Amino acid sequence: MIEIKDLHKSYKMGSNSIHVLKGINFSVAEGELVAIMGSSGSGKSTLLNILGMLDEADQGSYTLDGLAIKNLNEKIAARYRNKFLGFVFQSFNLINYKSALDNVALPLYYQGVKRGERIDIAMSYLEKVGLANWASHLPNELSGGQKQRVAIARALASNPKVLLADEPTGALDTKTSYEVMDLIQGINDEGRTILVVTHEHDIAQMTKRIVNLKDGLIIDDTRVNQVRALSNV
Repeated sequence: MIEIKDLHKSYKMGSNSIHVLKGINFSVAEGELVAIMGSSGSGKSTLLNILGMLDEADQGSYTLDGLAIKNLNEKIAARYRNKFLGFVFQSFNLINYKSALDNVALPLYYQGVKRGERIDIAMSYLEKVGLANWASHLPNELSGGQKQRVAIARALASNPKVLLADEPTGALDTKTSYEVMDLIQGINDEGRTILVVTHEHDIAQMTKRIVNLKDGLIIDDTRVNQVRALSNV
């Protein structure tokens, strides 16, 4: 599903150049649930941005579902993101003046799906995350956990190949974090490929594989015995 080979990325900082990724080799098979860990400055955010087609490597290759991701203009990158990827963020990134239902339906609007159909699809995903009764509510009327569930529903609505979750539990209390991870585990159990960037070891243990980055390199890549989230609640 994902194949990264000899990935390098540097950024200009004034007259200096900072080498952030220093030759990353990394692959993810379809249906995996992988945690990416590392301290601030390890390169995990840069790697996620490249995986999400929000940035491009200086050197190396990135293949997603058999397609080489390179030399994309913003229009093509946006189309590929909408086709292949779903995003979940720590800060939820919901549109405050739109209802939960309209937030979930938004990716389908960009795919050109007619309104009636996209509303039906969005409602089905709100049902999936247990929020059908909150469809008409605005984000400021929802708890943090509910907002993240809406964000997950939105990420799934366009039926992406891969779900990229950037610190999805970072803004939540422990109980709500585990409930969100239970939802993510359930989605993965259905066969969805998911990458979770996290700094929380207990959250990482709820995946099936942990990749540790340090100073722009993968220092450890280990399959783990997955802890089911609700066993901790």
